[in-house]
Amino acid sequence: MTQLYIRDKYSSVTRPVKELKDFARVSLKAGESKVVHFTVTPDKLAFYDKKMRKIVEPGEFIVMVGASSDDKDLLKDTFTVKE
Repeated sequence: MTQLYIRDKYSSVTRPVKELKDFARVSLKAGESKVVHFTVTPDKLAFYDKKMRKIVEPGEFIVMVGASSDDKDLLKDTFTVKE
C-alpha cells in the first residue's frame, strides 16, 4: 500500500499534522519495484474555514508518500500554492 499525505504548513484553522489524501494498492514480487503516480488536485488541499466555506488557502504544503504514516518511512517534498 502506498499512501499520500499532505500537511498545510500554515493554516488559518487548526488542522491535522498530516492528512491521508490518497492511496494505491500495489502488489510486488520479491525484488520488484513499481512507479506509483498521484495527482494533487485542489480538492485534496481544500478544507472548511471558520465560516464553513470549503477553501484552498495559498501557502506552503508538505507532500509525504510512503507505505505507512510513520515519519521515518515517508518521502517528503514541499510545494507552494499561490493566490
